[in-house]
Amino acid sequence: MDQQKLVDVQFGVAAMDYLQSPTHAQGADLQRLRALADGQRDWRVLDLGCGAGHASFALAGEVMEVTAYDLSAEMLVVAAAEAQQRKLTNVRTQQGAAETLPFADACFDLVVTRFSAHHWADVPRALREVRRVLQPEGRLVVIDVIAPETPLLDTLLQSIEVLRDASHVRDYRCSEWEVMLVRAGFVVSDHQAWKLPLCFESWIARMRTPELQVAAIRSLCAHAATEVRDYFAIQPNNDCAIDAAWIEAVPPPA
Repeated sequence: MDQQKLVDVQFGVAAMDYLQSPTHAQGADLQRLRALADGQRDWRVLDLGCGAGHASFALAGEVMEVTAYDLSAEMLVVAAAEAQQRKLTNVRTQQGAAETLPFADACFDLVVTRFSAHHWADVPRALREVRRVLQPEGRLVVIDVIAPETPLLDTLLQSIEVLRDASHVRDYRCSEWEVMLVRAGFVVSDHQAWKLPLCFESWIARMRTPELQVAAIRSLCAHAATEVRDYFAIQPNNDCAIDAAWIEAVPPPA
């Protein structure tokens, strides 16, 4: 099964769980998105890898139109139904991959991707597509889990992520994001990081992780080095805290 099909299969069955997940439905980053778009009634926004649509919902009340775009048809059904329930008539859905955007050049004022890019098969290619569809004065906001710069910590994070969800590709380090963005034609204009608490039981339940993989994650956490357990604040029940970041980028001045 190729990567895009794997993502579609993994997330299709979990669409409603992601709509209801507090990790995805709440957060200061959603409030910041809303504030970013405040007063921008003429903006057209692309929510790239929209999932259940939480970023789209946060922005819809401030802008002209939001395109909620995702690989999973089931996710889009959930997002469209929730937008209708909220009476957000300016949210439209479209299915597709991040690496091949079916949109005209320079047609969006803002592109946002929230907790999605770590599933993309080819982030550099997707960022080049974002640069193409973004207005010269537009901006990109990436909100995602990020990997620590220290290899020991990075390795543990990637290991438990792929055990939990076979469609996981990589949580990128901030330094990796900066390089990819620059190569795609962006200038990084803002970067803020925070700790994201994870409830272990709901985290694995949301992805329907098989018990064999759950046992492997528990074993990895139990036998991790002290500095790893301390960094991720791993608790006896395997609740922990991982890193997330808001990375804002713009095209360079003409």
